[in-house]
Amino acid sequence: MKRFVILGGGESGVGTALLGKAKGYEVFVSDKGEMKKKYKDVLIHHEIEWEDNQHSEHKILNADIVMKSPGIPDKVSLVKQIREADIPIVSEIEFASKYTDATLVAITGSNGKTTTASLTHHILKQELSIGLAGNIGDSFAKQIMEEDYENYVLEVSSFQLDDIKYFKPKIAILTNITPDHLDRYDYKFENYIASKFRIVENQTEDDFFIYDADDPVIESWLNSNPIKSKKLSFSLTKVVENGAYIKDKDIIITVDNNQITMPIKKLALDGKHNVKNAMAASTAAHLLKIRKQTIRESLENFQGVEHRLENVLRINKVQYINDSKATNVNATYFALESMQAPTVWIVGGEDKGNDYKELFQFVNEKVKAIICLGVDNAKLMETFGNMVDVIIETQFMSEAVKIAYKIASAGDNVLLSPACASFDLFENYEDRGRQFKEAVRKL
Repeated sequence: MKRFVILGGGESGVGTALLGKAKGYEVFVSDKGEMKKKYKDVLIHHEIEWEDNQHSEHKILNADIVMKSPGIPDKVSLVKQIREADIPIVSEIEFASKYTDATLVAITGSNGKTTTASLTHHILKQELSIGLAGNIGDSFAKQIMEEDYENYVLEVSSFQLDDIKYFKPKIAILTNITPDHLDRYDYKFENYIASKFRIVENQTEDDFFIYDADDPVIESWLNSNPIKSKKLSFSLTKVVENGAYIKDKDIIITVDNNQITMPIKKLALDGKHNVKNAMAASTAAHLLKIRKQTIRESLENFQGVEHRLENVLRINKVQYINDSKATNVNATYFALESMQAPTVWIVGGEDKGNDYKELFQFVNEKVKAIICLGVDNAKLMETFGNMVDVIIETQFMSEAVKIAYKIASAGDNVLLSPACASFDLFENYEDRGRQFKEAVRKL
């Protein structure tokens, strides 16, 4: 019996453990931190051996195969030891995809992948048997074991793509590439780019690659790296023969000379970036032969994703917006770009070497006050101090929201769009977003 060791006892780790056991492996789950009770209970119920608050090397280095949580970097000494012992390391999507013949739509990118994945799933589920997994929802491995859908939409991070060998989606979508997580890629942007493009490395000429033709990083990589899959692009500025483009305030989507037209004003979600997300999702739906009417209706009634430009409440004619999922500058760029009213901007957190230059035009045009919410706000204060009349620091969400309430006047927006990771003051971006919504509801 082959020994399968799983590092990380979260959603993907426990899901993989269940599938591994069902496929006849001897499974051991090891988590360096404290595992959540709900996951321990599942492992106990299925009689799978586990440990937390430690990694026992003698129980790990005798593995035949290791699945590591995407959150564990390669530079950790235990991972180095596993590699030195020539034990193969796989990601959950790699391991799980071996056990399904389902059609896979895999979506990656620096920003927009959660919205695009949720929107694609929302359209496809009207007509197909389909699961939503990867970085989102229930674990892919667990769904293969329990639901066995005929199709899956997978939101895939660069960290998950780093540990694939054979993973091959029928349709791959790349929303955009901007510098992010560079601490995991030796601070080399080209390493991060290569990681994103692994999504197409096993595709053949029978598969499809949907991407943003307005993204210079993607265009330049494709010019020097030929790929086998059929390319379909989307663009806000160019005419696209196969894929999606804009003509007279309509989105035109073409696949094999078959066209769909969709008025932009009917899209449920605002902002240029959401036009792109809609283009990517509907191109995939068109490829999978979803009816035009279904695609149109789905784009009109899609409600959006929690913590991503989520309208929380309107109080005294001020709209409070939760964009806690904006953990990098480019995500905040999209948020500020889509603001149609003077904005009180709550920003800050754990800075990943951010360059805020691309935000200057929007800060000058749209931002009336900045509230810095982080342990160390010096860089924000220095960068934006001269651009706005009011800039204030705090380390408490409740206080940040109260200050915003005092500053904002009728017709304004209050936007939480941090441009930073959340780990300095919060458990994760969801925790940060929930605290924001709670504070707003208490006003």
